[in-house]
Amino acid sequence: MTYVLHYAPDNASLIVRLALEHCAQSYTTHLVDRAANGQNSPTYLALNPNGLIPTLETPHGALFETSAILLYLSEQHGNLMPEAGAERAAALKWLIWLGNTLHPSQRMMFYPHLYTDGDHEDLRAPTRRRITRLLGLLEQATDAPWLDGSPTAMGFYLGPLLRWCQIYGGAVWFDLAQFPRLHDFASQIEKTPPVLRAIAAEGLGVRPFSASQLPNPPEGSAT
Repeated sequence: MTYVLHYAPDNASLIVRLALEHCAQSYTTHLVDRAANGQNSPTYLALNPNGLIPTLETPHGALFETSAILLYLSEQHGNLMPEAGAERAAALKWLIWLGNTLHPSQRMMFYPHLYTDGDHEDLRAPTRRRITRLLGLLEQATDAPWLDGSPTAMGFYLGPLLRWCQIYGGAVWFDLAQFPRLHDFASQIEKTPPVLRAIAAEGLGVRPFSASQLPNPPEGSAT
């Protein structure tokens, strides 16, 4: 079976696209038209009742939750994460941290109307501080060798998160140069074949992670 990736440009589906490309798996894409609220259509909600992107149709059913999809692809096709021992334990920790800690903080900043009925900046300001602190933790991590830019599930997750810090979430607030190790990581991973193919597919610009710009997708809307 060919995988079907339900996606929108420059959304979390980008993370899954990178993993599929790296694993050299056959897949087709199905655009979820966010401009028309396609993520809340009955057809899409039948696959992903959360109304979030991405969803991946697999031989074992439709999967949602980005970290779960990455773990599934790693189990099915290998070479996305260490297989055993201390390195796998650390990789699992950072993968779940990206999905459960860093990414939700970004959602709070990007979509404050979903989290507060009050002043959006009252939520965004402390969230910016939280994200900066979290990235500082990762910058100093001693058990994240994947930050050398090697293609991994964690790296494919982190690259887009760094991108979105630079171009979304209100007024300009984030400078990746403040994190030299993460900047080097972004510069390395954006040169890999999976990222180059994603750049072409989603109009992400020449340096999508280290010097991010708003996308110019050939179809659909990023917001």
